Amino acid sequence: MKAKKILSALLAGTCFFGMSAAMTSSVSAEEVIKVGVFLPLTGDNAAGGELELRGVELANKNHPTVLGKKIQLFVQDNKSDKAEAANVVARLIEKDKVCAIVGTYGSSLAMAAGNIVKENKIPTVGTSCTNPQVTKGNDYYFRACFIDPFQGTVMANYFKKLGYKNVAIIQEVSNDYSVGLAKFFMDSFKGMGGKIVEIANYQTGDKDFTAILTNVKAKKPDAIYAPGNFTESALMISQAHQLGLKVNFYGGDTWETNDFLEVGGEDVEGAVLTTAFGREVATTKEAKVFLDTFAKEFKNEEPSALTALAYDAYMMVYYGIQKAGSTDSVAIRNAIANNKNLPLVTGKTTLNADGDPVKGAVIKTVKNGKFVYVDFVQPK
Repeated sequence: MKAKKILSALLAGTCFFGMSAAMTSSVSAEEVIKVGVFLPLTGDNAAGGELELRGVELANKNHPTVLGKKIQLFVQDNKSDKAEAANVVARLIEKDKVCAIVGTYGSSLAMAAGNIVKENKIPTVGTSCTNPQVTKGNDYYFRACFIDPFQGTVMANYFKKLGYKNVAIIQEVSNDYSVGLAKFFMDSFKGMGGKIVEIANYQTGDKDFTAILTNVKAKKPDAIYAPGNFTESALMISQAHQLGLKVNFYGGDTWETNDFLEVGGEDVEGAVLTTAFGREVATTKEAKVFLDTFAKEFKNEEPSALTALAYDAYMMVYYGIQKAGSTDSVAIRNAIANNKNLPLVTGKTTLNADGDPVKGAVIKTVKNGKFVYVDFVQPK
C-alpha cells in the first residue's frame, strides 16, 4: 500500500472512531462497555498498526455487543514511540475509563505500557507483540500471538531441514523484538550444531546497509536471518542484491505487510518468514466469519496475520467480558486467564501461566509479489 493510501486509511480510521466517540458521548457510561485500543497509526510501524486496526474494526463489526450492551472503542495512536505508548494507555485508563485494552503492534511499545496496566489492574491483550517480556511477571498483560522463543526455534528447525550450516544474523539493535528473536534463533540453531558466522547490527530508521552487508558477504553464509521492521528489512534485501549477495533472507512476522512487498519489489521474491495465520490452516467457525467479512471489506486483498491476530485480541477481551458477566476489570482479567480452547481465527486458543497462547506457526514465502503458504509447524 502506498504511503498516501496508508495515511488516508489511517486518517479515515481515526476519524471514524473520533466520530463514533462523539456520537455516543451523550450516552451514559452504564449503557456502553468501553474498550481501549492502542496501536502505532503513525511513525515507523504505521503500516503494521493499520493492518491491526483493520482486525479490531472487523471484530467489533461482527461482535458489537456483549452482555446486552454496545462495545465502544477508544482508539489511541502510540505513534511508534515508547513514551507515547505509555502516555496513551494512561489516558485510556484515567480519562476514558476503559475496562480492558487491546494492543499493541511492537514488543517495545507493549512493554512501555506494561507497568501502567499492571498497576491499574486493567487487562490488556497484545496483538503481535511476541517478546516474552511483554507478559512475563505481568498478570494483566496477555497476548494473541505466539512468542519469540517458539518463532525462533521454528526457523532454526527450518534451516536445519534445508541443510544450512553457516548462517549470518542481521539484527535491529534498537528493536526489542528483533534482538529477542535473533537470540532465540541463534541459541536454537547453535544447539542443533549450526554456526553463526557473523552478527551485524543496525538502528531503526537506517537506510544504508552497504557496510554491514559487505562484511556479511565476506563471511559467505548459507543464508541470512534478519528479523526486523518491514521497511528496513526490505531495503536491506534490495541492497544485498545490488551487492551480489546471492543468499536467501529469512525473517519474522513483521515482514507480512504490503509495504515490505512494495519497498522490496522483485528483490524480496523468495524471502521467507514465520507468521501466525494462513487461510490454509484456518479451520474454526470464527476464521470463516473473519475471512468472509474481510473479503467483503477489502476486495482482492489477502488478510495479514496482523489483522487476524488483532481480531483475536478483541475476541479474547470479548469472551473475557462475557464470561466475567460484568465490566469489573479484575473479573475480566480472571476470565481471560481462565478461558480455554477459544475458537479464534488463528486457531483454538488456551493461555499458559504467563498469559501466552500455545499455538502453531505458519511459514510463508514471497512469490509473484504475494505471501504464499509453505508449511505449518505445531508447538512441541
